[in-house]
Amino acid sequence: YNANLGMRVYGNTHGINAGYPSSRYSLSCMVIGAQDNDMQRDYAYTVSRKASLLQSASAVGIDAAKATVDRLGARKINTANVPVLLHRDIASSLFGHYVGAISGGSLYRRSSFLLDSLGKQVFPEWLNIEERPFIKGGLASSSFDNEGVACSDMTIVDGGKLATYLYTTYSSRKLNTRSNGHAGGIHNWLVGDTGHSDADLLKEMGTGLFVTELMGQGVNGVTGDYSRGAAGYWVENGIVQYPVHEVTIAGNLKDMFKGIVAIGAEKDVRGSVQTGSVLIDQMKIAGS
Repeated sequence: YNANLGMRVYGNTHGINAGYPSSRYSLSCMVIGAQDNDMQRDYAYTVSRKASLLQSASAVGIDAAKATVDRLGARKINTANVPVLLHRDIASSLFGHYVGAISGGSLYRRSSFLLDSLGKQVFPEWLNIEERPFIKGGLASSSFDNEGVACSDMTIVDGGKLATYLYTTYSSRKLNTRSNGHAGGIHNWLVGDTGHSDADLLKEMGTGLFVTELMGQGVNGVTGDYSRGAAGYWVENGIVQYPVHEVTIAGNLKDMFKGIVAIGAEKDVRGSVQTGSVLIDQMKIAGS
């Protein structure tokens, strides 16, 4: 259990002298399970600005225990090209790579796979992403960024097109533009969805890999090449068959973004990116 109460104050010679208090409470649990010669572990957590809004310790413990038990007896699978469903708990990492690619620091260094892509189609036409810095109780809410630049509501992705890059004062000067309040990160991204439940997404996928954990950092921000260790469940005809571990999923982020088939309506709101589970049409699965 963790409780954090703090006060943020910022002042500079341009006239700003402002601050506000903040709070964050969290509770987490990791469980290790064993069956025959197999050992697995998984975890669960809850986080909020208010302690009263946390899940109970028993609920978190039960979720962690169930997730661990469900992974016992995990198998390897054969190498294949199949659809991949990223569980909402980890799907935010996919958009985290997008954040890196459209950040000013990557742009002025010419080290992004989305250089010169403003206004171009990056995601499917139905996908929108909005930034809302002023959500009451939002985990990434803020009045101003780490340099004192005011935050504002913004459209990040409009009809699947890259609507804006993210600038700090330094990167904006390097690129001959203005900061839009992103020193220190993003502020509550709301990712659109297709209205599917997680059960609907499994049916939509049919046969493929349902990924619940990602490992490693095999992502190239310059080329967009993506390769990470993964664990989850093998699915056939929309029904989970058995747990899977020790596989690698690979692709290119440009293809993965455009290949998003659906995004679930059941969203994880425990971070700066609020998104549902993400179904990608096809990725390379390296197994046994």
